[in-house]
Amino acid sequence: MSISLRSRFWRTVLRITFKNQKFSITEHRINGVKNSKFMGGIPKTMLAEKINIDEIHSEWLVPAGASHEKVILYLHGGGYVTGCIEDHRMLCGLLANATGVKVLIPEYRLAPENPFPAALDDALKIYQWLLAQGTSSANIIIAGDSAGGGLTVATVLALKDKNVSLPAAVLCLSPWVDLSLKNQSHITKAKVEALLQTDVLREWALCYTDESNLTNPLVSPIFADFHGFPPLLIQVGSEEILLDDSILLAEKAKADGADVTLKIWDGMWHVWQALGGLLPENKKTFEEIGQFVRKQFGSDARA
Repeated sequence: MSISLRSRFWRTVLRITFKNQKFSITEHRINGVKNSKFMGGIPKTMLAEKINIDEIHSEWLVPAGASHEKVILYLHGGGYVTGCIEDHRMLCGLLANATGVKVLIPEYRLAPENPFPAALDDALKIYQWLLAQGTSSANIIIAGDSAGGGLTVATVLALKDKNVSLPAAVLCLSPWVDLSLKNQSHITKAKVEALLQTDVLREWALCYTDESNLTNPLVSPIFADFHGFPPLLIQVGSEEILLDDSILLAEKAKADGADVTLKIWDGMWHVWQALGGLLPENKKTFEEIGQFVRKQFGSDARA
């Protein structure tokens, strides 16, 4: 299936803008906030409420009619070194609208200032805070994109290790789940990749943890045991160097008995969902996510 002309246009723009550019981590952080102003915000009907959770700056996005009980905990991407609420607000707003579920976005600590396990510790702290507020684990879905997708899987694995009740489901958008960077798509998709560069990912991986720890399942969940893992939806583009991360994650989790749905979107790139309504394909993208969430939470997630 060929992608729309508009998506072809944006894929070209992104490739020209990002593919061969070398930005410092500081520049990436600044650019993310600048780009978020261009991307637009959330619908006027959606409530945005800032909250401080055990010194972790967070934000609720609450769509009209959302259930008070159900929550999507969203862990943003950014290679563990960048990313924030501002540059993920539009994506999370679309997620909230598509599902009818309120979304909580925490700003977990970033490397290199705060290497592994800081991000994981913060994600666990937020999840356990939700439980302490009276939210049932059956009413929580954990979601994330890119490194946030990897952190999402790692968080559930850590909860499983600690015998803490697991969330209802997991949603991953183009997850980065192998920081050892040994998958073949780093080679086979290098020419068509619009955003990522393997050498930059290697630098970011080593900001997050040291070489000897790259195959730790809580760093690279591709090496984990997935027995007892919750239902998992993975969306990934066919034209990204992290394609094999998603394929191998799905294969490993399925082999261990997990209920996994892998959706490879032909012609799409890394976390294309972030462009929202600029891409015609995203109507179907978010419909797919909404169907998954409603299946896990019941036929209607709204109040």
